[in-house]
Amino acid sequence: MTAKMKRREFITLLGSAAALPLAARAQQSAMPVVGFLFAGPADASRHYAAAFRKGLSDTGNVEGQNVVVEYHWLEGQYDRAPMLVADMARRRVAVIASLGGTPLALAAKAATASIPIVFSVPDDPVQLGLVASLARPGGNMTGINFFIQETTAKRLGLLHELVPKAARIAVLVNPANAASAERTLKEVQAAAPVLGLQVHVFNASTSNEIDVAFAGMVRERCEALFVGGDALFNGRRVQLAIMAARDRLPASFTVREFVEAGGLMSYGTNLADTFRQVGTYTGSIINGAKPAELPVLQSTKFEFAINLHTAKALGLEVPPQLLASVDEVIE
Repeated sequence: MTAKMKRREFITLLGSAAALPLAARAQQSAMPVVGFLFAGPADASRHYAAAFRKGLSDTGNVEGQNVVVEYHWLEGQYDRAPMLVADMARRRVAVIASLGGTPLALAAKAATASIPIVFSVPDDPVQLGLVASLARPGGNMTGINFFIQETTAKRLGLLHELVPKAARIAVLVNPANAASAERTLKEVQAAAPVLGLQVHVFNASTSNEIDVAFAGMVRERCEALFVGGDALFNGRRVQLAIMAARDRLPASFTVREFVEAGGLMSYGTNLADTFRQVGTYTGSIINGAKPAELPVLQSTKFEFAINLHTAKALGLEVPPQLLASVDEVIE
């Protein structure tokens, strides 16, 4: 083979190799694109993304085969949401899946009135102005209402039952998620006096601020911890569980993932199932369903979980009647 032939063959091979990614990209561009927006971090949210993909696949939409999913992880930086959803709207993605917080859903609503949006929010979507009604949303938005705030008083009561001698309760909220923080504080401050509890409020919007908040809890001699629902806290659940154990603070959380990470107790909805439901609605819309005609789903099942190993380490004995009502015991 001459040097000229070798060179021609090499160029042909090079051209073929370059054409493959272009063909793949062309195929991808023909698929519907879903903009996936979550307030938490990617590294602690893989099982949530998997649940979302499960919902998609249940409708026949498989990532990489006939649908493209663009993942955007805010890591608690809610102020990034408007820019991200504005870009999705400009590029005309097929569906925006807004998960993990009211600020994200409101940003998506402000960005587009035509692109379908599937949300998951802890607050009432009718009061927020996201939909006209739960049964008939009426616009380009529908989704899941997962009721974190409505469980606040119940969760505080369970913590009090588990740690009856604790009177000084630290409440940790994220002011960057203002709607959630305000509602949590309102509910806690209404329920605390009935239980004879004193509330001490601490704010944190970053990992470093969580450290500062715990230092403040020790300084204020708090005897238990109540953590507000927030995607940032969910993503930092290992940090929160470790620090609560270090400072010997019996802690209450919103979802069972905290208890799996070593937290004492949780009471709330199954968040992974919420992601699956958002995935199912997203897939249904890709298949031709209209958001205006898909009723907003509401969580009906609440899980109560306790970590008995953590309780033992804190010197707590779980009352038998409380243990009998637990949905999941982690030992």
